[in-house]
Amino acid sequence: MENLYSLLQGNAYPGRGVLLGRSEDGKSAVIAYFIMGRSENSRNRIFVETEDGIRTQAFDPAKMTDPSLIIYHPVRRVADEDGVTTIVTNGDQTDTIRDFMLREESYVAALNTREFEPDGPNYTPRISGILYPCGSYVLSILKSLDGDPECCVRSYFTYDSPKAGMGHFIHTYEQDGNPLPSFCGEPRAVAMEGDLDTFTQKVWNSLNEDNKVSLFTSFVNLETGEADSRIVNKHQNA
Repeated sequence: MENLYSLLQGNAYPGRGVLLGRSEDGKSAVIAYFIMGRSENSRNRIFVETEDGIRTQAFDPAKMTDPSLIIYHPVRRVADEDGVTTIVTNGDQTDTIRDFMLREESYVAALNTREFEPDGPNYTPRISGILYPCGSYVLSILKSLDGDPECCVRSYFTYDSPKAGMGHFIHTYEQDGNPLPSFCGEPRAVAMEGDLDTFTQKVWNSLNEDNKVSLFTSFVNLETGEADSRIVNKHQNA
């Protein structure tokens, strides 16, 4: 396992990141989602709570120039007889996955209707995570083939029995650049340490100070299903 905080500290611009895993004591599933930005429009955002998760919102509506691709619901929860499933993504595919689940269709069928974002030349990957009530989870990425928008590569990674103290981390960009290079390989296996507040503070402090925008974290009790969550916004916590 790699050190999550070192990974973040060593990358000035991983873009947007999804992490799912199991707490150090094994009692909770762990969720983290962060957004970063290089442009004023991307940085002009905060996370706000909703009834079933969170959404992005302009911090200063007067400065918002283009809401497409940056205003969406990163986290939505879907309840059924088995408990609550949490969907975490970097775009409006959150809603696509939720809608398919409500029709009792699979996340694969949902994501097969989507592809990377139409923001050439970056063609930002769509990254998604699905956390099931039992604590198992899926991470996925939809990206262009080596920057070629004619081909969409869809990869799915399923983790049936996560180990205590382990998480898996996927992000949109390998590093900063122009154009931005898409994430490569499998999700990184990382060590999970500490309680929710310690974890939240360490992740936030590890993100590049100039580029970080917002962070959502949550510990979901695997016995009760109760979620304890945190939101950190650069604009509101400066």
